Amino acid sequence: MRLGRWASLLAMGLLLGTSGVGYAGEARFDWFEYQGSDPADPKTVAANEYRNPIIAGFYPDPSVTRVGEDYYLVNSSFGWLPGLPVFHSRDLVTWTQISNAIARPGLVDFGTGGLTGGLFAPAISHHDGLFYIVNTSFYSGGNFVVTARDPAGPWSDPVWLPDLRDGIDPSLFFDEDGRAWILNNDLPAGDKEAYDGHRAIWIQEFDAKNLKTIGPRTMIVNGGVDINTKPGYVEGPHLYKKDGFYYLTAAEGGTGTSHAQMIWRAPTPTGPYTPGPINPILTQRDLDPNRPDPIEAAGHADLIETQKGEWWAVFLAVRPYAGGEMFNTGRETFLLPVRWVDGWPRILPPGTPIPRTHVRPDLPAQPPAALPTAGPVTVRDEFDGTGLPLYWMTPRRLEGGWWRLSGGSLYLTPRPVTLSDRASPSLWARRQQHRDARFTTELSFSPDQPGQRAGLAILQNDESWFRFTAERLDGVRTLTVTVRAGENDPRPGRILARHPAPGDGPLRLRVTARGGAYDFAVGTGKDGWQPVLTGADGTILSTAKARGFMGVMVGPYAENVGQVGAAAPP
Repeated sequence: MRLGRWASLLAMGLLLGTSGVGYAGEARFDWFEYQGSDPADPKTVAANEYRNPIIAGFYPDPSVTRVGEDYYLVNSSFGWLPGLPVFHSRDLVTWTQISNAIARPGLVDFGTGGLTGGLFAPAISHHDGLFYIVNTSFYSGGNFVVTARDPAGPWSDPVWLPDLRDGIDPSLFFDEDGRAWILNNDLPAGDKEAYDGHRAIWIQEFDAKNLKTIGPRTMIVNGGVDINTKPGYVEGPHLYKKDGFYYLTAAEGGTGTSHAQMIWRAPTPTGPYTPGPINPILTQRDLDPNRPDPIEAAGHADLIETQKGEWWAVFLAVRPYAGGEMFNTGRETFLLPVRWVDGWPRILPPGTPIPRTHVRPDLPAQPPAALPTAGPVTVRDEFDGTGLPLYWMTPRRLEGGWWRLSGGSLYLTPRPVTLSDRASPSLWARRQQHRDARFTTELSFSPDQPGQRAGLAILQNDESWFRFTAERLDGVRTLTVTVRAGENDPRPGRILARHPAPGDGPLRLRVTARGGAYDFAVGTGKDGWQPVLTGADGTILSTAKARGFMGVMVGPYAENVGQVGAAAPP
């Protein structure tokens, strides 16, 4: 699939590249291609079935709403911007990204916080012609709401909600009487934890016209379903009304392999809430962790009723290649039906593995998306639109000046900002969405001083990354593979391999992911591929080792650490 002129339509509303002539030392990337597949996925899927996950790769914490026959979904993006990707579907299976809710410079300021901070767990809703997304900006500002008449944007500037204090994971519920309520996770009453991970779910009335909380806050869940078991980190609450009851769902156990989705109900929004007879209603923590090709860490679900009266759940889960948290693709968005039994919803019976394929919802099937979000995929960016496609992101800040699109190429200016600086390097990246993936680009770059580098960055966070770049060493253009494998490694990284760059012309760079191993190769012209390094330890990018809530990001990168008198990173 080629994303050229079509990308300019897809990228509507994204920050545009800067104009003007090039600068000495710029790195030019003529195209970028991504190929991905997963060996555990079925080769074919029946016409009446869909694949799980429905949105593969680093798309966690899904929230969904319906307006008529249209469905809209939003995900977390943490320290990457543009943030809060918004998707559209009419069948709950075929999704197309239509905007990013945080897409303009200066809306949030992540400072020098870790990339696993930033934009946590958004929730999307719709009422009286207006879309709302409530969210937490960790490290910067707390909780906020943005609104839009059209979910394709533009979205408003954030309106901050100081009354939600230091909690996370807000969500809105609009009742039949027109009143609105906002829920979130926070410390229990008195701000005192009875045990590590002790949290509570709170509710407060919300003025949807003036975008502010009103009235008292009420703690409706203390700890979880059974506080005597010391449940950890109850979070991600959502509220629904059905058959006269208010149903509350939230996750317990943290977002790792103990993740589980719980259910309560009450006669009023403020309670009292009674746990369901069977909890959790979704988990994989009760399965053998050594089973082949597992799906793990299921939870953070949001329920939706279709126009035909069916109920479905979107939720996050992960696909490890080894161990419960040995995965590089991040937390992904899955879909399963919801059954109502004796007045209570259930997603999966206890001890049931999440299926990789399932019968589709009873909704009109849509044509394949221009950019598939599930299954094997090949996507080629030609960089010949007026803006980058919506799935490209950069760390922490959107201020431009260091990149531009011109003549069908992406240009990056090398700057004295590195991958370890907890800052905003010259980097645009896209998600690794499959266990087996290949990232390829064509680079034109002639460094003329030591410390100038350009190529591909492969990173999970500021302390866990590979850098595959061209630079000049002893007068020779050289390809270097460098790694930083945790905060105890030197900030500039450790050199794993060096290889003379063939010729003086454009270079084709290729990074191949094979589960926990990464290969680096170079090609020029019609020549074949020459290995630079094979079998590098890619487990250093896994959640088990790098920690955090994200997945691997890969893309064009440039730096210049040899500038005399260079300013400190922004």
